[in-house]
Amino acid sequence: MHTGRILLMISLAMLVSAVQAQRAIDIGSRLEPLWDDYLIERTDGVKLTLHHPVPQEEVFRFDAPWEGPTSAYVTYLYDGEKYRMYYRGSGDPGSHVEVCCVAESADGIHWTRPNLGIFEFAGSKENNIVWMVAGGHAFARFKDPNPDARPNEIYKAVAPENAGERVNVLNAFVSADGYRWKQTDGPPIITDGRFDSQNLAFWDTERREYVCYYRDFRNGIREIKRATSKDFLHWSTGEWVTYTGAPPEQLYTNAITPYFRAPHVYVGFPKRFVLDRKAIESHKEMGVSDGVFMSSRDGLIFHRWPEAFMRPGLDPMNWTDRNVMAAWGILELKPGEISIYYSQHYRHPGAHMVRATIRTDGFVSVNSDYQGGEFVTKPLTFEGKELVINYSTSAPGEIALEIQDADGKPTPGFAMEDCPPIFGDEIERVVKWKSGSDISSLAGKPIRLRVRMKDADLYSIRFAGATGL
Repeated sequence: MHTGRILLMISLAMLVSAVQAQRAIDIGSRLEPLWDDYLIERTDGVKLTLHHPVPQEEVFRFDAPWEGPTSAYVTYLYDGEKYRMYYRGSGDPGSHVEVCCVAESADGIHWTRPNLGIFEFAGSKENNIVWMVAGGHAFARFKDPNPDARPNEIYKAVAPENAGERVNVLNAFVSADGYRWKQTDGPPIITDGRFDSQNLAFWDTERREYVCYYRDFRNGIREIKRATSKDFLHWSTGEWVTYTGAPPEQLYTNAITPYFRAPHVYVGFPKRFVLDRKAIESHKEMGVSDGVFMSSRDGLIFHRWPEAFMRPGLDPMNWTDRNVMAAWGILELKPGEISIYYSQHYRHPGAHMVRATIRTDGFVSVNSDYQGGEFVTKPLTFEGKELVINYSTSAPGEIALEIQDADGKPTPGFAMEDCPPIFGDEIERVVKWKSGSDISSLAGKPIRLRVRMKDADLYSIRFAGATGL
C-alpha cells in the first residue's frame, strides 16, 4: 500500500510537470523584446514605456530634375556590399511623370545617385531612374533571402497599376540586380485594395512565406490588409490587420518589417494622418501627420501605441500634410544603435529624408521609477547556458533577477538574494548569481523569471551560450 501510494504521488508529479511544460512558452535561445505583455503575467510598480528616436542629420534631398517636393515612399536595404535607397521621384502634381529611383551609400548617411543610363528623362539617360512606366507611383522593393529564389529574381517588388483611381490592382516585379526590372507574367497578384500608398512585401524567414501589407479603406478609414504567398505569384485573400491599445485611425503607410534581431516579431511605423486638421492656414492641403509604433507576433494582431513615436517637431513645414512618413527598412549602422529614416517638408522646396537613431531593441521597455517595482513572467522553457539582458539604469538604479519554478517557487541558488544588483547600461549583459551564470541545469524545464527593478529599463532578454548573444 505504501509503495502504491508513492508510485501514485510520483505519477501525479510527472503529470503536473508534463502539464506545466505543455503550457510553458518555449522561447528557445531567441531574443525576446519586451514590447508587449506576451511574456509577462503580472506586474507591480512597473509599466511598458514607449521610447522615441533621436533625429540626427538630413541624409538626402529630393532636388534632382526628376524628383521634387512630392518624392516619397522610400525603402532602405543592405545588399551585402552597400546600402540602397529606393524612392519615388515626383514634383508638383502634373509637373512630370512619376519615376522610381535608387541612391547608394557606403555608410547609410552619405548618399549618391548612380548614373545608370537605363531610362531617358528630359532627353538624357544620365540619371538614377530604375522604373518609369506603370507602377511608378509606389514601387516598393526588397532583396529576397528565400533560398529557393531564382538568381534572376533576387530582387522583388510590388507596385500598383493605376494609383489614385478608386479601383486598382497590385502587380509583381522581379530583377537580378535591383536596377533592371520586369513585370512578372500573368494577372495582377492582389486586387482587393486601394493601393495609392506604399504597399510592401518581404520574405518571412520564420514562417517561410512571402507577406504583403497593403492599403485599403474600411468605413472610410485608411487601414491595412495582409496577404501571404509561397511563390510570390499566387496570394491569399487579404485579411484586415487589427490592433490592441489604439482606436481606429487613418494609417497612410505601414513600414511593417520583421525585426532583424528577432524575426518572429514584426515592427511597424505607420504614418498617422489626421485629415481634418490644418496647422498652416496658407497651405492648400488639409491634414497633419506623425509616426506611430506597433509590433506583432502573428502578423495580424498588432499592439499599436496611441502616443506618437515621431512628432512633427518645431519646424512648421512638417506641420503640413503627409510629413513624418517613415521609410521601410531598419539599418544597423553601428553596434548598439539602429537607424530609421523619415520624410520632412513634403510639398515644399527642399523636401528631404532625415535619419533618426534609437537604442538596439529600444522601442519599448519594461520601466520602473525610483520607487521601484517588479514583474513575473509566464512559465517559460529555454535553451542555453546563460541569461543575457539589454538594460539601462540610473546611477542609484538597479535590476535583480530570480529564477522560479513554474509554480513561482524560487530555485535554490537562483533566488533574488542570490543575484547581486545589476546597474549600468549595456546591450548585452550576462546575469550572474552568487554561484555564477551557468543555468544549463534548468534548460528545457518550465521556469518563471521574477525581475525586480528600480529606476531602470529592461528592453529584451535572451537565453544564450557561454559567449552571450
